[in-house]
Amino acid sequence: MAYLLDTNVLSALLRENEKVWQTAQAMEWADQELFISTISYYEIKRGLLANQATTRMERFDHLRRKYTMLGTDNEAVLDEAAAIYAELKQRGELLPDADIFIAAVARVHGLILVTDDNHFNRISGLQLENWVRD
Repeated sequence: MAYLLDTNVLSALLRENEKVWQTAQAMEWADQELFISTISYYEIKRGLLANQATTRMERFDHLRRKYTMLGTDNEAVLDEAAAIYAELKQRGELLPDADIFIAAVARVHGLILVTDDNHFNRISGLQLENWVRD
């Protein structure tokens, strides 16, 4: 199995949340791949820069080198994001575009999305895990 870490899970790692760190470490020891989306990279980086959080920036740079980053710059992800948006719009349950793109990356690459956001439950065909609360 392979996992895509949502922005809030990356934030938990940067805050040194013990439960999340232990789970990520266990996954690495079990040779499970962990990924970061370019959207989460941007969300984390902008926050760290805006807050001049140099210590956390160093931790984030370490994570970035450790985990592979997956982008939204391919047609399959863009098409998947558009389909997710249309499905949610028709049901009147829209999510922020950033979350739609993160979900699209997970679905296209067949990854389990690790998140602490329940609103991802609105997206069909998305495998979810919560390392913060479960």
